[in-house]
Amino acid sequence: QVQLVESGGGLVKPGGSLRLSCAASGFTLDYDAIGWFRQAPGKEREGVSCISPSDGSTYYADSMKGRFTMSRDNAKNTVFLQMNNLKPEDTAVYYCAAEPAAPVCSSWPEEYTYWGQGTQVTVSS
Repeated sequence: QVQLVESGGGLVKPGGSLRLSCAASGFTLDYDAIGWFRQAPGKEREGVSCISPSDGSTYYADSMKGRFTMSRDNAKNTVFLQMNNLKPEDTAVYYCAAEPAAPVCSSWPEEYTYWGQGTQVTVSS
């Protein structure tokens, strides 16, 4: 059974950090495009970051550049999203997604087949 499970969300003060994890089971992430997305109440799901399996290149949305870092540990079949200098506007449910055998990742949620259940990130003082 293909499954993605996110963890690491929580409540953090502005300027704080969180590290999200996305663990895969039922398939390996080595050759899959992986994306992180988020959705705030009343807003559409938006792309945060993604990583391509072909060359390990990463993409970040403009508002995340310099603050968020995506990485993968193939041995653990897990991807991570390190989030630093968090802001209240980063508050959302964060999702990871996988598209098997896609050589290049995408920031569009429609391009992904498998999704995790999401983890809540709340940035508030």
